[in-house]
Amino acid sequence: MSTPLLAVNQLRVAYGASQVLFDIDAQVQPGEVIGLLGRNGMGKTTLIRSIIGLKDIQSGTVAFEGQPVQGSRPDAIARMGVAVVPEGRQVFPNLSVDEHLSAFASERHARGKPWTPESVYELFPRLAERRSNMGNQLSGGEQQMLAIGRALVTNPKLLIFDEATEGLAPLIREEIWHCIERLRQAGQTLIVVDKYVSRLVRIADRHLILEKGKVAWQGSSAELAADQDIWHRYLGV
Repeated sequence: MSTPLLAVNQLRVAYGASQVLFDIDAQVQPGEVIGLLGRNGMGKTTLIRSIIGLKDIQSGTVAFEGQPVQGSRPDAIARMGVAVVPEGRQVFPNLSVDEHLSAFASERHARGKPWTPESVYELFPRLAERRSNMGNQLSGGEQQMLAIGRALVTNPKLLIFDEATEGLAPLIREEIWHCIERLRQAGQTLIVVDKYVSRLVRIADRHLILEKGKVAWQGSSAELAADQDIWHRYLGV
């Protein structure tokens, strides 16, 4: 196989005296879609924060395209081609939709036709209608679309969704799933955290389940779909 786009090896992370992640091993190949699953509080967001440089690690390594990135600043990791759609959206309340997209736009890592503010508006016509609205004037669903668009215009090599559809109305949730499916078809490498496992198994290639900060299970979508015991044991379904 080719060099993994992302490789996490024996990663250990703690908050003070509380150990959160225990010897995590994970790899993401270029073009793969990975589901990162587990109940709340099992370490998913901590793993993401460790990958993007927002959380110091105790031991282990994180490599992007074969280059160690543990200890690197978040902005340096972002410039290498890693983008995240964060839990809670985190849009800027005093920036318009246009300003959000223009401020983050970069074609540094674009392959083929790059993502631009205009192509984001084509993906999410609702944002085009609100391009002059400030971040705090948008609904929760519109803020999630903006958070996705803000990540896309960086033209990332790896795009991470942390709680992709949390708190969204069903119609908006479907729009986000269609977006993720479109990105998968375009060959975008993705890590997706979401509680709607039944939807994620239709899209993802493989899944990693965390339980109490450890990798409890990993395997293909076909394997996960076929074993409901895993859902009940680790995902609370």
